[in-house]
Amino acid sequence: MSLLSKIRSGRQPMPPRLLVYGTEGVGKSTFAAQAPAPIFIATEDGLSEIDCDRFPLATTFDEVMTALAELHTAEHDYQSVAIDSLDWLEQLIFDALCREYGVSGIEKVDGGFAKGYTHALGYWRQFLTALDRLRSDRGMVVIGIAHAKVEKFEDPESTAYDRYGPRLHKHAAALVCEWSDAVLFATRKFRTQQEDSGFNRKRTIAKALGKDGGERVLRCVGGPSCIAKNRYAIAEELPLSWQAFVAALASQTPAPGARHDG
Repeated sequence: MSLLSKIRSGRQPMPPRLLVYGTEGVGKSTFAAQAPAPIFIATEDGLSEIDCDRFPLATTFDEVMTALAELHTAEHDYQSVAIDSLDWLEQLIFDALCREYGVSGIEKVDGGFAKGYTHALGYWRQFLTALDRLRSDRGMVVIGIAHAKVEKFEDPESTAYDRYGPRLHKHAAALVCEWSDAVLFATRKFRTQQEDSGFNRKRTIAKALGKDGGERVLRCVGGPSCIAKNRYAIAEELPLSWQAFVAALASQTPAPGARHDG
């Protein structure tokens, strides 16, 4: 069979591959728990207050891969898989590399000089390939959860500024963000205002908008404040809920190859 005979045309919708990151307690895991029939692979002990199905806490990279393999081959009714969290998974990857090279820290792997972080990408690719198999063969939604960090961004067209990004090493963050169909920053909405602090001085304070410590939202398009993107031409900002995300997907019909990155 020739390659030309294998050509396909038109859109071929697939379950989304999402990276959802944000500060502690904003509702990342709750968002994933709202996905259809989810199963969690936990690499950190933080799901006790969420009503969800989950594998036993994974303490090694091999245990994570075993869980993914079982989801691929075994009979089950799960429709979504969530990894909570990717930054703790990264530590399991570092631990595996340290055992492989017989060293005490990632900085010493293969003689140092940051080689450990490069070798870690091999583990990340194994992990992402396993997720892709669940997506393509089992039709599962894939959600990676990560915490946020503030990092300095060197903008070649402007001065450097701080922005939020996933709490991963820069090589892993670049790989996972590129792989994801959407990188979503979960945060709370605030407004700033100035108050008199005495002695003719002003101070700027932030106040939450809405109830319960601020309206919780997903930033879906990147900008100076955060890394975000989506391939679905959805709005720049959505409420932090699975229902809102699905409704946004259903309302969009992007052009072939459309991509909204940030």
